[in-house]
Amino acid sequence: MSHLDGKVALVTGGSGGIGAAIARRFASSGADVVIADVDPAGKALAREIGGAFVHTDVTRPADNRAVVRTATEHFGDLDIAVLNAGIGEQGSFLEDFRPEHYRDLVSVNLDGVVYGLHAALEVFTERGSGAILATSSLAGLSESPTNPLYAATKHAVTGLVRSVAPLVAEQGITVNALCPTFIDTPILGEAIPYITDLGVAVLSPERVAEVAELVLAHGGTGQAWPVVPHGDPEPVAFPELPSIMSDPNRQVPEATS
Repeated sequence: MSHLDGKVALVTGGSGGIGAAIARRFASSGADVVIADVDPAGKALAREIGGAFVHTDVTRPADNRAVVRTATEHFGDLDIAVLNAGIGEQGSFLEDFRPEHYRDLVSVNLDGVVYGLHAALEVFTERGSGAILATSSLAGLSESPTNPLYAATKHAVTGLVRSVAPLVAEQGITVNALCPTFIDTPILGEAIPYITDLGVAVLSPERVAEVAELVLAHGGTGQAWPVVPHGDPEPVAFPELPSIMSDPNRQVPEATS
């Protein structure tokens, strides 16, 4: 029996790509899945896997609260939240910078995770357990000169996960990040042939779904898990850096204007 059997999972951005692969895999492992997306294609997928679909704009706090509420009402509980909705960067940062697209990137890739995280934690802190997976990227672990704005949003997601995890660990809640390399999804679009011509592997969404299930089974928290072509998945070993939080007796100065 899978550790997902009988669990209720919410997947944002679940209508296609990585989200759809995760929804299918979790459902095949016995979970009840709620797909949250603006793309109505998720309705057919929900019927296919015996789940539910909720039209959700992750950039709206109210929509995130509503889909969490729907999950708990429809299936009686919520155990897992996969905060996966995201968009890619368009144009060149130096030659084709558009403030409106930058705002869209931040709204979907970062705000959507913040709002979804907060909505899920309202349920998980009350019940005393829960698991959150946020889709970051390898671009959220290293530099990405071709997509600096996208990388900025994904670095923020990784930092958010690592910073929130200690806040809720004692309440039985895990918070982790998936950090995939290039994945065959619409975000890459026409860039896929160029990437493969460079000899760089493009993985399937199903591989990310496989690692997502592994991370949940692992049970750790505050971790970032790369999804790469070679080797067994394992979390990043971040360097130990000096932190004001490492000394509980040190007073944090108040901010002044």
